[in-house]
Amino acid sequence: MALPFLNRMSKKRDQIVAIDLGVRFTKGVWIKRLGEGFEIAGYTLQDAPIYEKSLSSDLLSEHLKAVMQSLKARVKGITLALGANDALVRHAELPMVPISDMRMMLKLNPKAYLQQDLPQHVFDCVVLPAKAPKADDQKRSGPQKCRVLVGGAKAQLLEDLQTAVRSAGFVPDQFVPGILGPVNAFEMAQPEIFSKEVVALADIGFKSTTISILMEGELALNRVVPIGGDKMTSGLAESMGISYAEAEGIKVGMPAEVMPNLEPLLIPLGRELRASIDFFEHQQDKTVSQVFFSGATARSEIILQTLQNELLVPCKSWNPISFLQLSLPPQQLAEVEQVSPQLAVAVGAAMSSF
Repeated sequence: MALPFLNRMSKKRDQIVAIDLGVRFTKGVWIKRLGEGFEIAGYTLQDAPIYEKSLSSDLLSEHLKAVMQSLKARVKGITLALGANDALVRHAELPMVPISDMRMMLKLNPKAYLQQDLPQHVFDCVVLPAKAPKADDQKRSGPQKCRVLVGGAKAQLLEDLQTAVRSAGFVPDQFVPGILGPVNAFEMAQPEIFSKEVVALADIGFKSTTISILMEGELALNRVVPIGGDKMTSGLAESMGISYAEAEGIKVGMPAEVMPNLEPLLIPLGRELRASIDFFEHQQDKTVSQVFFSGATARSEIILQTLQNELLVPCKSWNPISFLQLSLPPQQLAEVEQVSPQLAVAVGAAMSSF
């Protein structure tokens, strides 16, 4: 279920660089097609640019140059994954018309279909498989409608991003809402679970956590929770009277020793995620069987166990690059297992380009 939005590609490619523009770290991956499969030829994690109000095109352009130089990728096309605050993903019901007409309808009257005024936005759509009609639906007359997944972002942001990519000497292939990255990567890494089970994906970022609930191969619900790794680290530093850097190191490296301080910081996140699961289960009359976590925090089994106690659902980490052959430099080959949970968004964004 590839879900590319804001697509500017003219053709599918044999290799792609995808960059996840995170708040704290920028993650980039270089992925190539290899016969019927794929390989990862490089990855990078770099500090995100520091700015006051908004990220300028010039600053982003220089940052993209540094990311591409680190990857050593001989690629012109770049896919960018947009953060949770920069792109939206919604379900909607629209008349069964061409995609171009759907985009125009959403642009002219977003409130009618998305229940929100979204001026100066650009939209894209993916038509979802039709469900069996209910008896009441069959009696209704009028234009035929279809279920659609809608992606959107501010037009000015997309223009600025395209300018930055081109100024860096590259081609903007595609923009993807970051929340869809783990969904696309999970489909490739865990195809059986993806297609047959009801599970949740939680990606713990720096400022926020995204949760996506998958129901037998379909994205049924997505939500952004404003709690991320930064809040946990800051709270740990304050409660223990240590520096932020020290708290960051022990949060994942030695969580057992600081669990009395860490647990109260994890409970609010667990409750928010549980609320999303409860809402889904009430609406769909389906039970979420497992929650799969990604992000740097997901490397800690003790943190996942604490969240499991709050969610009352089995929680585990997963490897978003498990389906890729590794064609990495020796140093990266030794480190990739450690950093792979942080690459879910970038890997999934890349896969939507093939």
